[in-house]
Amino acid sequence: MSPRTLGWTVDGSPGESVLVLSGSLGTTATMWDPQVPLLSRERCLVRVDHPGHGRSPVWDGPVGVADIGGAILDVLDRLGMQRFSFCGLSLGGAAGQWVAAHAPERVERLVLCSTAARFTPPEVYVQRAATVRREGMDAIAASAMERWFTLDFREREPGIVERFRATLAATPPEGYAQCCEAVAGFDGGAGLTRIAAPTLVLVGADDPATPPERARHLHRGIAGSRLEIIEGAAHLVNVERPDAIETAIRDHLRRGRQP
Repeated sequence: MSPRTLGWTVDGSPGESVLVLSGSLGTTATMWDPQVPLLSRERCLVRVDHPGHGRSPVWDGPVGVADIGGAILDVLDRLGMQRFSFCGLSLGGAAGQWVAAHAPERVERLVLCSTAARFTPPEVYVQRAATVRREGMDAIAASAMERWFTLDFREREPGIVERFRATLAATPPEGYAQCCEAVAGFDGGAGLTRIAAPTLVLVGADDPATPPERARHLHRGIAGSRLEIIEGAAHLVNVERPDAIETAIRDHLRRGRQP
């Protein structure tokens, strides 16, 4: 049986404050490469891969966001990291919501990027899981780039877009399908009021997968949170607008809860 464990990468000094980076469905920990040089100067970065993605094995049995969140806590326990801040994008943001709601004493700061308390309609993710199990990853890889990046970015940076398409296409279909079903089954609405960490909600203004209204819902549901809408970005906002994201994350990690 495949162990229900996650792969991870550590960057920066182990003696610094810890920031967990958890990415989107269909990417690996390398999606955070633009942020590593700057953020690792001040933080110990722990980048995790979701089940069946990057360094993580495909898990046996169904996968839920709670399973992923619990596995992230297991990674941090193995590393001896009790307290940490958490930045998650899309599926990683769902995992961040779960961790912050179920282990609030461990989370210092929270950043939720391009994510939602519920990904709707869930049937889209169930159908996508069925498609890749039946037809393989090439069936969905090209169309995903239209959600991940704006047209302007796709035309301006074709090499970056192709790298992400190739990473998605190389993801094991079962690992991707299981995480699709985790997204479909996630409903974090009831947990928002349990999030105590100072929270920053970020979203690309042109994100078709988790549009700004989903971010506004998170902002309304998490007491004391702040919302920033990043112009000129779709779903993978950290790739399209690394300058804006790095500034927002650094500023948030240095400040407390805002009224």
